[in-house]
Amino acid sequence: MAWQAQFLKLSYKPAPLLPQTDSVFIMNEKVSQLFGKGENIMVIGVKDSLFFSQKHFRQWTSLEKKLLEIDGVENVFSAVDAVNLIKNTDIKKFVPQKIFSDTIANEQLDSAAHVFKSQVFYQGLLYNPETDAYLMIVTLNREKITQKDRIGLIKNVVDLCKIYEESTGNKIRYSGLPYIRVTVGEMIKFEMFLFVALAVLVTTIILLILFRSFKIVAISMLVVGISVIWSLGSITLFGYELTLLTGVVPPLLIIIGVPNCIYLINKFHHEFYHHGNRAKALYRVIIRIGSATFLTNLTTAAGFATFIVTKTQILKEFGVVASINVIGIFFISLIMIPVIFSFIPKPKERHLKHLSSSGFKTAITRIVFTTLYKRKIVFVVALSFVVVGLFGVSLIKAKGYMVDDVPRNHTVQKDLKFFESNFTGVMPLEIIYDSGRPNGYTSAASFTKVDMLQERLKKHEELSKPLSIVEASKFARQAYFNGNETHYKLPGAFERAFILSYLPKSIGVSDMFAKMVDSTGQYVRLMYNVADVGSVRMTELFDSIKCDVDSVFHEQSPQVLVAGASVVYSKGIDYLIHSLLSSLVLAIVVISLTIAWLFRKFKMVVFAVSVNMIPLILTGAAMGFLGINLKPSTVIVFSIAFGIAVDNSIHFLSKYRQELRRTNKNTKESVIYAIRETGISMIYTSIVLFFGFGVFAASKFGGTQSLGLLVAITLLFAVLANLFILPSVLLKFDRPVCRDVEPEEEPALEISTGFEEDEEIEKQH
Repeated sequence: MAWQAQFLKLSYKPAPLLPQTDSVFIMNEKVSQLFGKGENIMVIGVKDSLFFSQKHFRQWTSLEKKLLEIDGVENVFSAVDAVNLIKNTDIKKFVPQKIFSDTIANEQLDSAAHVFKSQVFYQGLLYNPETDAYLMIVTLNREKITQKDRIGLIKNVVDLCKIYEESTGNKIRYSGLPYIRVTVGEMIKFEMFLFVALAVLVTTIILLILFRSFKIVAISMLVVGISVIWSLGSITLFGYELTLLTGVVPPLLIIIGVPNCIYLINKFHHEFYHHGNRAKALYRVIIRIGSATFLTNLTTAAGFATFIVTKTQILKEFGVVASINVIGIFFISLIMIPVIFSFIPKPKERHLKHLSSSGFKTAITRIVFTTLYKRKIVFVVALSFVVVGLFGVSLIKAKGYMVDDVPRNHTVQKDLKFFESNFTGVMPLEIIYDSGRPNGYTSAASFTKVDMLQERLKKHEELSKPLSIVEASKFARQAYFNGNETHYKLPGAFERAFILSYLPKSIGVSDMFAKMVDSTGQYVRLMYNVADVGSVRMTELFDSIKCDVDSVFHEQSPQVLVAGASVVYSKGIDYLIHSLLSSLVLAIVVISLTIAWLFRKFKMVVFAVSVNMIPLILTGAAMGFLGINLKPSTVIVFSIAFGIAVDNSIHFLSKYRQELRRTNKNTKESVIYAIRETGISMIYTSIVLFFGFGVFAASKFGGTQSLGLLVAITLLFAVLANLFILPSVLLKFDRPVCRDVEPEEEPALEISTGFEEDEEIEKQH
């Protein structure tokens, strides 16, 4: 696995959030086939009131030329490349002429700038006349931005921009999907190593405090260290890459694996403390705790495995890797810990002091007292929390953003807000009209309908100025009337034929006009940019655009496609949230069936599931009260937390069942014994899990922070529920059966008491 781990790759491709059968996905793929994917555009912006001063304009021109020299930069388009259409009546054509020629003299710069600003076509596209903000559009090679090379490519672009910043004193802003993905990808890579280190540090400190033994810490770290190597190797073996979710698996395994070690080591110490026979103690660890630990790991893995049935690839990969490695760490811990403890010296008295800790003993005694004599208070408090929790759950909102998990004070967010405030955003949204025949775009009806649609869409503040053949025709009309701004209008029926006949097939500007219709002239393209307004508003905007399309095109509306990365991502967020909610329901069903199959007792299922639903409700309430939105990074909390939270119930119920046999079905005695033996381990593991998941609060991603905070809160509520509510429920509702009735059906997985083999073991050793 270590050999395989060295080939692990970081994902540089956008995570596909939509299944291939989804209508939005199909439309987007069709648009990509016609015009190519528009996800290779990086934008550079600057706010400069002295932009057309000699020094600053020369520096901007120099920056553009140097960017074009970078391997991987295909085109650059900015004010420097703007053209003016000069009407030539002799040849009846527009002659494209660069407004700012390469040899423009300093004294001509002001007049050229005046010409540029008079061209309405460029307003909102390359500059904002109200804020003095200017834009440079950098087209990157599609192959390089999906490979590791793109880190160096983006770095080279940024380094050149820093030279411009130093020479002018202007602050450069960056955005666009390639830049955002590279920045976020590097953060993911850094955080995986950070969280592994933090998880090791936190769990080491906790283990040292609890057991006061460096030897136990070393053994536990060896176990989880092997599991981390397995997880990294398995990602490569499955052909996956490191993503925001799979990068969380290694620290998750440390946090989940340490409780395995605690249960096994604590049981070994407990047994050795009572009889001093190491062989018997290790035997009982495997027989008694091994089965229960298998169940807990199985239910945790089931929580992760439910993500496999979703139609989102990134979640499938997370579910596969996490579930398999959770089962893997069970085998690693169950084999290695007994083997190692069979070779190392026997525990000394100081190693066993934690078993008689007065603080933990007092806590366990209070728990026993409360469940025996204060059950009504427990039920009233639990019911009150559920009522308040359900109210809090009702406040949760489902909303996601394209850069949702990046902190608000991060450069990516700040720069994105710059482009939203000056150019209405950078997220692409495209509308494609199928005119029905080759060169159909030239018809008067096509121009009229597209123009009507553009006028209707002006009401949406989230949409930028469009780039389309209609805008090109307005540009041509203004040029035909010698650049008069008042003539920037759609040519009339009598003007269109001869004005458009003046347009050459290509006028430079990176062939921008060639992107407005496809090669056959049948498909007309409207290109917008949209602000990152969130999935809720984006859905509303999408529906509103569809209504506008219907009102303009009527029976032709099926021939109009609305696509683009912004639409795909927004629809993907909604799809993902619904899929994850389904996975939570599936996790509850699968875990319930697992418990039912293992215990063969329906009441056990009801007790375990109902008690552990309370922490989920309270966590949902925390989200509602704290204003944490339901989004991909927070919805997975519930499936993960439920799978881990129910572990305590399984350990407790397993011990409770053992004690029922020993006490001849005396519920009261069995509950007390179960609390006293499993209570300390439950507290220990909950401390590890709480602080372990707490390390994710150090993340720069809001979603990862929420994941750590919410799972930690859930597990805190879960240990309280399993220590107070579950025993109270058993005492109240699990009445002892008569001694002469038929015995209940045996469980599918026998959890042995180990008493019958003790005598034989003692003889052998």
